[in-house]
Amino acid sequence: MLTLKKNTARLIADAVAGGFGEDLLSAEEIFSMLEYPPDKTMGDIALPCFRLSKSLRRSPVQIAETLAAAIKCEEFSSITAVNGYLNFKIDGTAFARRVASEVLSLGDKYGSPMNGEGKTVVLDYSSPNVAKPFHIGHLGTTVIGHSLKLLHEFAGYRCVGINYLGDWGTQFGKLIVAYKMWGDKETIEQGGVDELVKLYVKINNAIKDEEESTEDKKSPLADASRLEFKKLEEGNEENLALWRWFVRVSLEEYQKTYELLGIEFDSYKGESFYTDKMPAQVQLLRDKGLLEIDDGASIVNLEKWNMPVCLILKRDGSTLYPTRDIAAAVYRKNEYNFDKAIYVTAAQQSLHFAQWFKVVELMGYDWHDQLVHVPYGTVSINGAKLATRTGNVILLKDLFAEAIARVKEIAREKHSDEAELQQIAEKVGVGAIVFYYLSNNRMRDINFMMEDALSFDGNTGPYAQYTYARTCSVLEKVGREGVMTDAPLNDLEVELAKTLSLFPERVSAALADSEPSVVTRYILDLCASFNRFYHDCSIANCEDEKLKDSRIALTAATNQILRTALHLICMQSPDKI
Repeated sequence: MLTLKKNTARLIADAVAGGFGEDLLSAEEIFSMLEYPPDKTMGDIALPCFRLSKSLRRSPVQIAETLAAAIKCEEFSSITAVNGYLNFKIDGTAFARRVASEVLSLGDKYGSPMNGEGKTVVLDYSSPNVAKPFHIGHLGTTVIGHSLKLLHEFAGYRCVGINYLGDWGTQFGKLIVAYKMWGDKETIEQGGVDELVKLYVKINNAIKDEEESTEDKKSPLADASRLEFKKLEEGNEENLALWRWFVRVSLEEYQKTYELLGIEFDSYKGESFYTDKMPAQVQLLRDKGLLEIDDGASIVNLEKWNMPVCLILKRDGSTLYPTRDIAAAVYRKNEYNFDKAIYVTAAQQSLHFAQWFKVVELMGYDWHDQLVHVPYGTVSINGAKLATRTGNVILLKDLFAEAIARVKEIAREKHSDEAELQQIAEKVGVGAIVFYYLSNNRMRDINFMMEDALSFDGNTGPYAQYTYARTCSVLEKVGREGVMTDAPLNDLEVELAKTLSLFPERVSAALADSEPSVVTRYILDLCASFNRFYHDCSIANCEDEKLKDSRIALTAATNQILRTALHLICMQSPDKI
């Protein structure tokens, strides 16, 4: 439809030039005015001529009538003027022939705006805290971030995916104390992050008990934890060795989840990497006269921009998150020369990003406007807030394992080969969770309900993957891809072609709004349109060979777009389910 809208805009621009004078309206201006009429009986595309009245010095009715008489195009069965609207009704057969042929010709390039060629985008997403579990709260940043990476790659950008690990901070002092008191190397090697989490929860509970048992609310364990982290910062080899081990154990665990999701990162440089890069940025802030001392802490005053102060250094001189983020952004600009740097984090961090983005601007970095924060809503479990300290989390590995097990039970009736069954169960089970999450607008808060997430009925991931598998089955049965002919098409066939034609627009909208759910909703629309076509239009057994060819081509085009669209939202496309 995007191609047809562009062609229509050019036809109208030519008609305006011929009927009213040259250089009055460009095709781009007209394109922005085109609408899809709410009442399909009026047409498929419409131009309200009221906005043209002033520039063309004619009434909307006269403008519409003049243009209707001047425009000719084989893809329209009628072009009519109705009460100041110029309405275009598609010739279904000609339109479907062009759309399906274009899809099959371009293949996996169909739908790409290709507006990112020669540009680089850096994406910072997932970024779990080391030695903590990979839980449902991390799903948002991980799948939204990776989908945005795939969308940008599809548009031609060079993409750099960065996993900015939370591998530094006072929590490691706590973990070192806990390990020295209660830990066992063999137990942690076998149990991985789960055992590190047990230690983390245990010491936090112990600190809480100590604070509640004394009047001054002090905890010797908390003091010991701060001391151990200070030793870590100072390069104590024993603590550094433990820290490196915690990082390795954590990454090995996280990698299992990334493999299930089909995610690879280009960089795992975490917070610790920027420790020696922060002083230069702090000094630049001093040189620019931006740093102020407030109660012993070093801040940047952002009152002029209606924001709280941005803390750069604590009273003891230690750095904070803004300091690390500024140093990381400068390093990434120098390393990758990005045209855009995207940060995918929870909406609660929006103020944090607004603050340090502004500080980067005040520091004189002319690329400050290339920094983009993509926020998303919170996740709760049956209404309860996630909390690592108390252990109130659903681990992603457990969630995926349950989904895979459920799919396995359902699919076992059709698949006896255990290896094939496992592959299908992983693709569909993991896909069900991803699709469930990405079906929602990213800013929507999600109350995660296990039964809803793992449901395989209705508008779900398994339904989308099953529809794709159905197109594979049809194409395998007919043994050829087909080609569009001039055989007249019915309403369901034309409607399918119209839905296929909307894919480029949906991709562009998803990119413009950083909103993968636009693609997810499109997938459901395409599945519904194809299944209506499939149930009412014989394909393999169609007796009219020309019509059969067209129906095969429409099926092949659906297969191609579904495969592309599922990939863009981090899902696989199983040929069989």
